[in-house]
Amino acid sequence: MIFGSVPVAEAAGCILAHSTDVDGGRLKKGRMLTEDDAVHLADAGLTQIVVARLDPTDVREDDAALRIASALNSDPNFCGLLLAEPGTGRVNLHAARTGLLDVQREAVDQLNRIDPAITLATLPNDSLVKQGRMVATVKIIPFAVLEDSVRVAEELARERLMLSVHAPTAMRVFLIQTELPTVKTSALDKTARRLADRLAPTGSEIAHEWRVPHREAGVAEALNAIDAEFDTDDDRDLIVIFGASAISDPADVIPAGLEAAGGTVGTVGMPVDPGNLLMTGRLGGRNVIGAPGCARSPAENGFDWVLQRMIHVGHCTEDWISGLGVGGLLMEIHDRPQPREG
Repeated sequence: MIFGSVPVAEAAGCILAHSTDVDGGRLKKGRMLTEDDAVHLADAGLTQIVVARLDPTDVREDDAALRIASALNSDPNFCGLLLAEPGTGRVNLHAARTGLLDVQREAVDQLNRIDPAITLATLPNDSLVKQGRMVATVKIIPFAVLEDSVRVAEELARERLMLSVHAPTAMRVFLIQTELPTVKTSALDKTARRLADRLAPTGSEIAHEWRVPHREAGVAEALNAIDAEFDTDDDRDLIVIFGASAISDPADVIPAGLEAAGGTVGTVGMPVDPGNLLMTGRLGGRNVIGAPGCARSPAENGFDWVLQRMIHVGHCTEDWISGLGVGGLLMEIHDRPQPREG
């Protein structure tokens, strides 16, 4: 693409770089100029006009944006996106359903480094979005971009499926709370209510609750009871364990109890505060979350992120958890027993 000033008499077939007033109207930026337009420009007293002239290897901005946006939604059932009509080199992508936005950041960065003319901007990863909300936008910066660049971006978008909106899975949640003499029954009741409140928007419910002594054997006994009393063992079940004391080590009561019941511990600790002292694991086909103490509060904390990820995506990988540090410093919960400062 060649950008610059040309005589008005030679402007037909070029793209107007800046909106320009002429007799009887206004020619908008990005317009492909016609012979009649050139006459109107000359009648307005102009002899030179700034335009963009396309090469055979160029793709116009709207066409390029639409091709890349379409590739981002190449599997609509999985991606769950809707494309708006292109305009001024932009195509907006909206959520086709209510759910959790899953963004593959490395792939988005890779796409944005293909060519400075091609840009993709998204909402933050793991944003909870309503159906119809804009979640991303493809914007072509100049009036055209090289065909080779568009093709590389399309191929990457199709291969990586870097944007998707996951609908929630209505889960059957099993709650285990451990007890110590210092823990009031009212505190346990409040914890159960707050968990139910967190689950309600996703259609998930607490199916059963166990309250057991804060010992490894007590946790293992409750976990074994789930297998004994409930037949389904798949990823639509979730186990949440609130300890009377925080998980401070992989050998602490909650992770040790999970392993004693035949489960596996995935992670202990996460770079989100409040929410550092969280555990993830598996028991058969079920995900397990060892909740941090701050999850007893309704304020946002790392538990919310992990809970929503489990419900919408079905798993939390170690890499996903370890990548939460940037942006992981959340508002302090002022009634925490050990606040960050003070």
